[in-house]
Amino acid sequence: MNTWKISGLLCLLLTAALFGQQSSGITVIQGATVITGTGRPAIRNAAIVIEGGKIRDIGTRAEVRTPSGAQTVNAGGKWIIPGLIDAHVHFDQSGGLYARPDIIDLRKWRSYDKEIEFVRGRLPSTLERYIASGITGVVDCGGPMWTFDVRDLAARTPKAPRVAVAGPLISTAADPGLESSDPSVVTASSPEQARELVDKNLEHKPDFIKVLFIVNPGDNFQKLADIVTAAIAESHSHGVRAAVHAEELDTAKAALRAGADILVHSVMDRPIDNEFLNLAQSRDVLYITTLGVDDGYRRVLTQSASPSDLEQKLGDPEVIATWQELSKIPPGEIPGGIPAFPPARPRPVTFDNLMLMESAGARIVAGTDAGNIGTLHGPSLHHEFELMAAAGIRPSEIITSATKNAAAVMGRQDELGTLEKGKAADLVILDADPLADIKNTRRISKVMKAGQFVF
Repeated sequence: MNTWKISGLLCLLLTAALFGQQSSGITVIQGATVITGTGRPAIRNAAIVIEGGKIRDIGTRAEVRTPSGAQTVNAGGKWIIPGLIDAHVHFDQSGGLYARPDIIDLRKWRSYDKEIEFVRGRLPSTLERYIASGITGVVDCGGPMWTFDVRDLAARTPKAPRVAVAGPLISTAADPGLESSDPSVVTASSPEQARELVDKNLEHKPDFIKVLFIVNPGDNFQKLADIVTAAIAESHSHGVRAAVHAEELDTAKAALRAGADILVHSVMDRPIDNEFLNLAQSRDVLYITTLGVDDGYRRVLTQSASPSDLEQKLGDPEVIATWQELSKIPPGEIPGGIPAFPPARPRPVTFDNLMLMESAGARIVAGTDAGNIGTLHGPSLHHEFELMAAAGIRPSEIITSATKNAAAVMGRQDELGTLEKGKAADLVILDADPLADIKNTRRISKVMKAGQFVF
């Protein structure tokens, strides 16, 4: 064989090898019913073509061409949803008994520094628990400066969700129980100081700024509202969105008037009114639920905590173990005692307010406040879904709240949150239909992030 023929044969072999490599980089998931998160009807007997971590094509199997040589995954009889996103967590809190010394002061038994050391040491495990729970995105809604490092850690860890971070919470009231050299809460006593604190956070490129709008008895409401307004205005002047913790109707209204983009927590003190609904609609605000966090506190601090099957499967066992330790501590030795929690109402006002917001077409977002006492990182999002369903939200809307709308909280709605051409291939394959019962989001078969199966 002459040199020309040998060279030609080598070229053909090299081309074939390269073609095979390219084809092997394509995955096609076939046969499932796909809930895209867009609000459009589910796609039955679907095909999703994934290449380079993104969705190259999606539709029915009759519509979508399977590239030659692609790796195919048979998902017949299963359901696919976008990767879930918990839009409200705190990585500096464990979910255990010692997480909040400002709520119950147990620093005699575990110092706050030791609790933070415990939390940071378990971060790789915590991130993986989110993936195992079908959660491919997480929003840290306020924490120490080191939470920016968590965002970096997650970005380089395959079995970790994508993470958005706010940085330290800018508060209208001091929180002495959480004092440290790297505090999670910083206090602004004037509009000028609020702007300075925002600028300090902006040095770390936060995904948004978070403001704690706390009004204690005897406080000058307007003075505090001016501080919140200044923080929001400073954020907006740099093109950064602002979220406001506002649990009362009056603070929530003031936050919306000040230009809040995100309201963190449902309004809890009384029913919302037309003025609030009009303000929320005019701002197209994102309204984060956190319906279950009080339940977590109640069951741990009343010493009635019994982990569910899902918590036992996906929760951190060392965190869960701390829930039983309160019974070993003499109540008289706890400064301020054990906080009293009244029995849960059959239908909390937060449920009715959520339904009013849903009826008004507001963008509802699922968030858990994970890390607070009794609210575990990972599985708590599925409990939040249950509570949303109990309030009257349909499964399809619950899924949208934890995918499309939660991606908007992350500021990444153009690339995450729905299963569409050009978007990231973050998805969860389920063994049962979540539209028939939202509890079926727990029936996780596989989890994909950026086109790779990570669970």
